[in-house]
Amino acid sequence: MSQPPLSGIKVIDFTGVQAGPACTQMMAWFGADVLKVERVGVGDVTRRQLRDIPDVDALYFTQLNSNKRSLAIDTKTTEGKEVMEKLIRDADVLVENFAPGAMDRMGLGWKHLHELNPRLIFGSVKGFNDDSPWSDLKVYDNVAQCAGGAASTTGFWDGPPTISGAALGDSNTGMHLLIGILTALMARQKTGVGQKVSVSMQDAVLNLCRVKLRDQLRLERVGYLEEYPQYPNGTFGDTVPRGGNAGGGGQPGWVLKCKGADTDPNAYIYFTIQEQNWARTCEAIARPEWVDDPAYATAEARQPHIFEIFDEIENWLADKTKYEAVDILRRYEVPTAPVMSMKEIAYDPALRASGSIVEVAHKQRGTYLTVGSPVKFSDFTPQITGSPLLGEHTDDVLTELGYNPEAIADMHAKGVV
Repeated sequence: MSQPPLSGIKVIDFTGVQAGPACTQMMAWFGADVLKVERVGVGDVTRRQLRDIPDVDALYFTQLNSNKRSLAIDTKTTEGKEVMEKLIRDADVLVENFAPGAMDRMGLGWKHLHELNPRLIFGSVKGFNDDSPWSDLKVYDNVAQCAGGAASTTGFWDGPPTISGAALGDSNTGMHLLIGILTALMARQKTGVGQKVSVSMQDAVLNLCRVKLRDQLRLERVGYLEEYPQYPNGTFGDTVPRGGNAGGGGQPGWVLKCKGADTDPNAYIYFTIQEQNWARTCEAIARPEWVDDPAYATAEARQPHIFEIFDEIENWLADKTKYEAVDILRRYEVPTAPVMSMKEIAYDPALRASGSIVEVAHKQRGTYLTVGSPVKFSDFTPQITGSPLLGEHTDDVLTELGYNPEAIADMHAKGVV
């Protein structure tokens, strides 16, 4: 491919923290010219959050803003607003994730944006959709996980609702917004007209919880959920319970301890008992007698003592590291994987070879580690570059817009940029 897929697409990135930046970063990876608009002297709040090096952009920022350019500008000034309107007239996409009403207060609501540039795609992230009674609330990732159904169904039955370590409310919402923006760009090819694309964090979390909604409907009809650990000896209430590490797709599974767990908190594998692979599973764990035993031969027979089965499998795992166990089980087509720590992820050679984990250069911190594109193409390989310094490309952008050096110097003197 001679040009990246989104080459020529101009994106104004009016976002901060995680949900919006995750969306625009992926557009930048795929070739779009993404211009991050930031406050003069301040920038995205994540530049300063959880710093590991004093006075250097934090990893929180660098891992969400690679491949972008940065324009630092005071949009509240007359000159700043003029610059913004020039950018908008020439842009393909504008993405924002400000608090509810913020864009309207800036005079850059959807109606005005559409008047300035009828072809513009306006992408917006909010905590809740416009029909929600909570539409005016500010939302963070964990709030969305609670409101979207994830927290109530995560964790163990004798413990509280639990938040996932994955950014289900933030980065996940950004990916949903990206899908919407790309769809709107395709629609514009047919109509010539842009549109507003909105994704709420609650809705994005809910979309990943669809199997739990499935379980709610099943529970209301039959009163139990046979694949949950509470069946058949436990009790069910009127809502989907927390199922610990049980598999959600009807194939029983659990996190099981391996050799080394006394010193390594991640010396575990996930082990799935796949119905159609029961005979080979028994062979793998040296329990061939279970294949024809009436107490084990069917999924229905196994469920009442599923934890006894997992205990036996864990005994089999006691002298095997998690990697040794997976190497054995893969030969028997048992669905399994090691529980990988973030340190193992960071230094995994396969993830580095595939570009899922990359090292990139940064003008201040040197080389840093970040995620690469999870999407792989047969005819295109995203090239990940470092995140921009605050305002690094301000003068370049103003020059591209037709401002002469004297006008640029004057804006610097006034604190506009």
